Amino acid sequence: MLIKENLYKEITPNGYGIAIETEGNVLYSKKSEFQQVDIFKSKGLGNVLTLDGLMMTTVEDEFFYHEMIAHIPLCSHLNPENVLVIGGGDGGTVREVLKHPTVKNVDLCEIDALVIEASKMYLPTIAGKLTDEKVHIYVEDAIEFIKTKKNCYDVVLIDSTDPMGPGEGLFTEEFYNNVKMSLKPGGIVAPQSESPFANKEEMRKMYILLNKVFKTVLPYCGPIPTYPGGYWSWAFCSDDTDNSVKDVKRAKLIENQAKLYNTDLHNAVFCTPNFVRKIANNE
Repeated sequence: MLIKENLYKEITPNGYGIAIETEGNVLYSKKSEFQQVDIFKSKGLGNVLTLDGLMMTTVEDEFFYHEMIAHIPLCSHLNPENVLVIGGGDGGTVREVLKHPTVKNVDLCEIDALVIEASKMYLPTIAGKLTDEKVHIYVEDAIEFIKTKKNCYDVVLIDSTDPMGPGEGLFTEEFYNNVKMSLKPGGIVAPQSESPFANKEEMRKMYILLNKVFKTVLPYCGPIPTYPGGYWSWAFCSDDTDNSVKDVKRAKLIENQAKLYNTDLHNAVFCTPNFVRKIANNE
C-alpha cells in the first residue's frame, strides 16, 4: 500500500499525480490471484479503494464516474431492460443502473471476488445495491463470459481497470466483437476510455479499436477530482442508435436523484475539446 506518513500518493509516468491525506490504519488489505486490493480511510474523502496501489474510487467523489458511465448510455436507450456491467465490483455502476425504472435485470461480471467483498464491507454507500434481487453477480473472466451471450443486453457498460493486469484482455478487437454480438437491436456499449490528458496513447489505441467494431463511436468527457489529471473519458458505441436522450420523463427522474447528471449535461458532454477529438480520431 503506497501510504507513508499518513499520505497516499499516486504519481503517473508523466511525473505528476495526486496525494490524499489518510486517517488511521488501512481498513482492508488482501492480495488476490489478480491484484492487491486495499481500502483506507481518508481525512476528507471517506473510504478509498485502490487496486495495485492505483486509485479506483472514493466515497465522496465516486458519483462523477458512476453517473457518467451509467446515465449517458442508459438515457440514450429508449427502453433499457437488461444491462451488463463488466468490472465494477465496487457496485457503484450497478447502483446507478438500478435507478432506471425500466431495468429488469443487471448482470455484473467481475473477475475478482475480493473487490466485491471489500466493497460490501467498507463501501456500503457504493456497493449497497449489489444484493438487490435484480442483480446477478458472476465472478468470472468477462472475456469468456461474453462469448456465450448472444442478443442478450440492451446496454453493456465496461467499468474496467486500465489496460494492464486483469483488465488487459478487455482491450482487444475479439472481445469487443463478442460484446457487440451480445447486444439486442438498438443496443449501446459504453466503456471507460481513459484520461485524454494522462493516458493519451492508451486512449488513442482504444478508439482505433472501437472504430473497427462499431459504426458510431463518440467520446464524452467529465471531471473526476481524484483521478490523476482530473479529467476522464468514456465512449458511446452503437451500430443503430444515436446518443440523444430518448425518454425525457425517465431522464428527468434520474436528474432529480443525481448529483451530476441532467439532460443539459447529457448533450454538453459530447461537445468535446479539440485535443480530445484529435486523440479519438487518431489525428
